[in-house]
This record gives sequence, structure tokens and C-alpha cells, in this order.
Amino acid sequence: MPYLHYLHLHVLSYYKIRRRQANMQGKYVIAYDLGTGGLKASLHDASGTTLVFLVCEYPTLYYKEVFHEQRPEDWWQAICRSTRLLLDKVKEQNICKEQICALAISGHSLVGIPMDREGRPLVGQVPIWSDGRAKEQARRFFETHDYNAWYETTGNGDPPACYTLFKIMWMRENQPEIYEKTAYILGSKDYINFRLTGAAGTDYSYASGTGAFDLRRMCYVDAYIRDAGLRRELFLEPGQSHELLGRVTVQAATEIGLCPGTLVARGGVDNACMALGSCGLGDDRVYMSLGSCAWISATTRQPVLDSALHPFVFAHVEKGWYCSAVSILSACTSLSWAKEMLCRDFSAQTDAYQRLDALAAEAPIGANGVLFNPSLAGGGTHRGSPELRGAFLGIRLGSRREDLLRAVLEGIALDLSEIWESFSSHIHMPDALLITGGGGKSALWREIFAGIFGIKIKKGSIGQNAASFGAAAIALRCAGLWEDYTPINRQCSGGALTEPAAEHETAYRLLRQRYRAARRALESFTQENQNIPSM
Repeated sequence: MPYLHYLHLHVLSYYKIRRRQANMQGKYVIAYDLGTGGLKASLHDASGTTLVFLVCEYPTLYYKEVFHEQRPEDWWQAICRSTRLLLDKVKEQNICKEQICALAISGHSLVGIPMDREGRPLVGQVPIWSDGRAKEQARRFFETHDYNAWYETTGNGDPPACYTLFKIMWMRENQPEIYEKTAYILGSKDYINFRLTGAAGTDYSYASGTGAFDLRRMCYVDAYIRDAGLRRELFLEPGQSHELLGRVTVQAATEIGLCPGTLVARGGVDNACMALGSCGLGDDRVYMSLGSCAWISATTRQPVLDSALHPFVFAHVEKGWYCSAVSILSACTSLSWAKEMLCRDFSAQTDAYQRLDALAAEAPIGANGVLFNPSLAGGGTHRGSPELRGAFLGIRLGSRREDLLRAVLEGIALDLSEIWESFSSHIHMPDALLITGGGGKSALWREIFAGIFGIKIKKGSIGQNAASFGAAAIALRCAGLWEDYTPINRQCSGGALTEPAAEHETAYRLLRQRYRAARRALESFTQENQNIPSM
């Protein structure tokens, strides 16, 4: 009898698996990564395999140095354009819109779009994550609230002015007519979800970047909202990222080219989606993202908090997990600046970064004495002052372009290595550090990272597609094609491995010492000159 019972269960399990496999056939999902520089869109089959990937750019508008804005309508038009392009590209594979069962969005963080009671945005341009206009509002808030207690509660480790709570305070004080008409606030991906479904909602990961969310209790801190002088109803109650928010409406379907009724998940914040897409979900999942800005991120069961290092922490897309990270604000943007300033003879060519690498490779370790501090967008939370700026040091009459370019690559790696050293005291670090993002494509840069960090560097297998790949996993769960995120772990094993060269160990150790001394001098210089007006 026990054997027959076992056989019965085995047969039932077999047919259950076969039914699930049959249900997965011919079903696809679309994922969007709403980023700072543009939208990445991709189409995936039921296994998660990326079939098509493309990018649609949109502008960021800069005012008064600290005002960084984008137009939500640009995001929507990018969604419409990219969706139609995706569907056109897969026609030859006999994939049609009727087979798209779900979609999900990864959205850049710390955005608050004021919406009226009729569901209309009240402004045409909104501050994005890097906007720092709310410094005065944050300063006043912390006159009556202990900063460390707020940080320990929220995990919001970036400069406070960047967080949504203080941006809404700024709006209330500087745009009172807009604030009075505001019924609720939507994040970046939440706005697109609203355009798609007519449903206003958010998820835990995005809510955790508002400056008013308790990471451990997974709810808003009403006292923070009240003491900021804001209305509680502005903040939407979150749910899990893979939960169904709504379905594509007839009007939205007409605009973007999908079928009405397509499932739309709540989605997640870009940091969490990128963590999921880069290295999966589980203990000891650590990676370094090397994009416009750069960060080292760890997936943990508890938030990693440090009052000196100030990691910024988001709730993960899976409840009960956290993404803790420390960043530098200008990584590949520093490299892009160097390309435009130092390589104007080929900066517009498609192979510009490969040619830059070739030039930098001609300089020795240490760039013939030239050092570069990459704080072109200011010092991160791990630095003594957010006012810290970039610098070349050690330039001589004999310094060449090759030296300056290698110094830029080394300077970014050196700054991140200090984060690595500090972060490693809080979590178990892997033997090899996974590197993702556009910068990870450079073999020279991976060699520099391996030498400076003194560990193996593993090239990510997902690359620039990590955040949209994470969003695809969310969509697959929303559609019921995946039961959990286990399948993504098998696809995040990483690619080429770069080991530190033993013969270069001394040279890189001396380089790290020189960089620390130079960085301390720059921080001291910044602090001493903060009150001197610029000319």
C-alpha cells in the first residue's frame, strides 16, 4: 500500500509538471527598466531567456546644479515606442502580442509624481533620484529628529535631500498650489503602471526609498510624515512586487500595441531588480554594478546599517530580504567625461571606449604618478563631505593622455575598493566579485579591479540587462509561470574570471596607499574651503 501510494503521488506529480510545461509553451513576458539615461526593454520566454533587448533614450534636464528633472511623458513615449519595436522584432519568430501574458517594470528610485484626484499628473517635469533641491527641508527636519535614528529605521543612506519625503516638503513650500491639489504620489514605475492599468499602487521595494518607511516593520512611519507637515494619504500602501496590480486597459493597449487584459505586476525599484537580475536571490549574493554611478550591493536577510559608511538599503522584491549597497555617484559618467574631454578626436565613434582602453593600456600601473578622484558628481555618503569634487593629482609636463586615461580607470576602482574594504566587515564576501553593467565589458578595467581589490573578478553573464532581467522574473511570477525566483539563480552564474596577477601585488598596494593620502587631502581641502564663495 505505501508503494502504491508513492506511485500514485509520483504519477500526479509527473502530470502536474507536464501540465505546467504545456501552460508555459507559447507564453512570453515583457520587462522594462526605467533608468536615468533611458528605457531598456526586453522580451523573455517562459524560461526567462532574453529574446530581444533594446534601449530608448530620453533626456535629463539640469537646472541650478542641484535640480535634476525628467518628463514622465518621455517615459511613457519610450514605453510605447519600445513595445512596438519589440513586437516587430519577434514577428519573424512567430511571436505575436496575443502571446504576451504579463509585464513588469523596474523603476529608478526616489521619484514622487504629484497626481490629482482625476489621475492626472500635476507637473510636466519631476525631480529624479539625484535631485538635491530639498537640502533646507532635510536640515530643518533633523533639527527635531535624530539623524542616526532616522537612518537606522529607514536605511536611507544617500544624502537625505534626495529622498521623496523631503522633495514633497520642498513642493509644499515652493509650489503650494500643486501640493494642495495632490491626491497621492507615484514613483517612476508606478506612474507607468497607472498609465497602463488605471490602478494606483506601489511595492515594498519602492516604498522603502521614500524616507518615511520602516524597513523592519515594513510600513510607513506616520510620525515622520506628520512631522514633515505632509498628509498621510499621499503615500500609497505597498504590496509584493510580483502581485498583480491590474491589467492593460483598452486605451493603453491601443497606444502601446499590447492586448487589453495583459497582466501588470507591481514591479520593483531598480536597485532591487538589478540585484535580482545580477546574482539571483539568496545568502552571500554580492555584486558590483559599474554603470553611470557604481555601487557594491549585498542581498541579506537583515538590512546592513552602518552610521559611518551609511549603506543605502532597499527592501528587496521578495519580502524578508534586503538590498544593502554603498555607491559612488560618478563612475562611467566620469569615464564618459574623460572620453569627451581627452579623446575628442574619436569620442563620437562607435568604438570610442575600446580605443580609450587601448590608450590607457599603454600606461603602466600607477599611470606614471597621476591620480584621479572620481567625485565629479560630489562625494558619496562614505566620504567626509558631499561637496567633494573630482581632481587629477600628480600631473607633470611629461604626463601623457594615456596616463590620464589610465588614472581615471584606476581612480574609480580605487574609490570602490575602499567601499569594498569597509563593507566586507559587515557581510560574508565571496571569493570572486561579480561585476555587472556597461563598465564590466572592459577586460582592462576588470584587470585593474582584480589588482586593486586583490580578488578574482567575475564578469556578469547578464550585463546591462540585469534590471530588466529582474523585472522579467517578477512578470513570470505574476503570470504564474514561475513559483519563486529559484530559476533565476541558475542563470546568474557569471562569465569570464579575471585573477589578480601576483607580480603586480606590490605596485597596486603602493597605489592604494597613495590614493588614500590624496583623497584625505582633498577631503580636508573641501572642508576648509566650503565657506569660500566660488568665482
